[in-house]
Amino acid sequence: MDTKIFAGSPYPLGATYDGKGVNFSIYAENAEGVDLCLFNKSEDDAEPLKIRIKERTHQVWHVYVPHIGPGQLYGYRVYGPYDPENGHRFNPHKLLIDPYAKAIAGTLQWDDSLFGYEVGHPDKDLSFSTEDSAPYLPKCVVVDQSFDWEGDKPLRTPMHKSVIYEAHVKGFTARHPDIPEEIRGSYSGLAHPTTISYLQDLGVTAVELMPIHHFITDRHLQERGLVNYWGYNTIGFFAPDVRYASKGIEGQQVNEFKEMVKALHRAGIEVILDVVYNHTGEGNEMGPTLSFRGVDNAAYYRLTEESRYYMDFTGTGNTLNARLPNVLRLIMDSLRYWIQEMHVDGFRFDLASALARELHEVDKLSSFFDVIHQDPVISQVKLIAEPWDIGEGGYQVGKFPPGWAEWNGKYRDCIRDYWIGADSMLGEFADRLTGSSDLYQDDYRKPTASINFVTAHDGFTLHDLVSYNEKHNEANGEDNNDGDSHNRSWNCGAEGPTDDEAINRLRARQKRNLLTTLFLSQGVPMLVAGDEFGRTQQGNNNAYCQDNEISWLDWAGKDENLLNFTRQLVAFRKAHPIFCRRKWFQGLPIKGIGLEDIAWFLPDGIEMDDSHWDNDFARSLAVFLNGHGIRSLDDDGSKIIDRSFYIMFNAYWEPINYTLPSEKYSVRWVKTLDTSLDTIGTHEEFDAADTLTLQGRSIVVLMSTR
Repeated sequence: MDTKIFAGSPYPLGATYDGKGVNFSIYAENAEGVDLCLFNKSEDDAEPLKIRIKERTHQVWHVYVPHIGPGQLYGYRVYGPYDPENGHRFNPHKLLIDPYAKAIAGTLQWDDSLFGYEVGHPDKDLSFSTEDSAPYLPKCVVVDQSFDWEGDKPLRTPMHKSVIYEAHVKGFTARHPDIPEEIRGSYSGLAHPTTISYLQDLGVTAVELMPIHHFITDRHLQERGLVNYWGYNTIGFFAPDVRYASKGIEGQQVNEFKEMVKALHRAGIEVILDVVYNHTGEGNEMGPTLSFRGVDNAAYYRLTEESRYYMDFTGTGNTLNARLPNVLRLIMDSLRYWIQEMHVDGFRFDLASALARELHEVDKLSSFFDVIHQDPVISQVKLIAEPWDIGEGGYQVGKFPPGWAEWNGKYRDCIRDYWIGADSMLGEFADRLTGSSDLYQDDYRKPTASINFVTAHDGFTLHDLVSYNEKHNEANGEDNNDGDSHNRSWNCGAEGPTDDEAINRLRARQKRNLLTTLFLSQGVPMLVAGDEFGRTQQGNNNAYCQDNEISWLDWAGKDENLLNFTRQLVAFRKAHPIFCRRKWFQGLPIKGIGLEDIAWFLPDGIEMDDSHWDNDFARSLAVFLNGHGIRSLDDDGSKIIDRSFYIMFNAYWEPINYTLPSEKYSVRWVKTLDTSLDTIGTHEEFDAADTLTLQGRSIVVLMSTR
């Protein structure tokens, strides 16, 4: 290799190939020296070539190396004080991952040498390790960012027309019999025509992928024969994780990811990434030195007043310091990279409250929000917050600024409570069904600020929600002490699998009730992969470490009846704009018609008044949705008009008679959905003021005939 080098440029950060060589650039504010280490192959125990970087511009170290290119493996060694009590943990014996690496070849192999201190030393992290970690750390890869997108452009599906499908890249296809074995569980598996056809038939508009940024498996999990399957342990914010690559690990994973996005876009399906910018996989002061800690600990992490320790708003041991300009730049550069280079359509921010903390409190006016709002690229994609962290005041549902949607945890809790018969107010159920105006309207946000979900990756699956009263996490090896113990679940009379047909019928109806409520609610519905066909995790509500059949979708065992019902339900929602409103209900008469856009009724057909909303024992109500009261224009400027609907909810365990309202609402109705049945379609017709019987724990939807 020609070892002649040049000064290079401080920007862009990372390793950038220009056709003739590679510019390397890394931010290390407090460092006293930086070595660029080049490797011939990923198995190298030591670097054949080490280049001392001499150029430094505004805390950025940079060098240009000619005659190398894509596929070149590299890492860094950074020099400076090892002074943990003052926040510095430099140790040049530790090879480091570039914070801006676009690809990482391989996975971490745990060894004591990966720690900056001597493991087992009585001084703990104040001791200093001289063991070389290079044999055990995966190497960074220089990538060629050129790619033929064949005209691919952002789909920009409006939020009110979106149906989000949360999925795990590996778990979705790992057991799929119609996917070639060699690509199961990979980016290519998700892009396979069989997968895409399934998603199209289901009717989803976006897949929200659980973390695909390169992550590490905790040492304690590996020692128990487990892995960090969910991936919320990022170490590379620009690198698609190598575990999901089927075509190679030395940069090929980048193109494989791009091919996946391109294929999904062709099918009209957006790609949203679940991103974890609140912390890294390096843990607390007793964690390993893999990247940020060794590059410049004090310039990346939030430290306590005793700078030896880390502030932990995430439950993982550390929190990235989004108050610092270089960390904000890292996050924004990463987001822009995934938008512009990888063509993703949006992000769901894990524990987003941690990013919004200025000092200790969550601040809606924090620099994190300011930078995103002014960015012409990031501000234009879908931005979804998980609006909580574990710190004091971290539960921020309904408190993120305009431009953000939120996972609505209050929606999840309320809908679960309603269908298990817990004491709860009908008023909150009505709020959640109509878009949670109590949470979002005062901030000039729309119903689409609410990402509605009944289940998510974290917790019971839909099937398990109606099959277990208690969590069953024994396989996690923590004596069933992990995971939430308050799940708002009900097993319908037996814990786990049963041969009792009455219980199984009730469970099937409860699943239809929960799905129907979800897809008829205003806001943006999110469905978890496999819930549409009865996927189970055997009662495990915290399967974060289960890279096996507990987590993988069981395609052979899918419930075809539930799958067909869900497909019809999604199509029903998409066919009727009254369930996908852009604006809030106002409860006001519509000009020329004299009817409200929404009205609520008791089972006897009498319109509800204020006193009825405060009964915590009430389980039954009905709602009228006026198809002439949508108050929005279509893309061509025409007024959006739909049929009117009368939806009856009966969460009581016994059948109840419902009397329909007077002719002014509709002269005639046709039943289009009944969750006591497992199909959606046209059923019998009813006249105004007729009485019909709803089965216990069921929903009936009537549509006006004109």
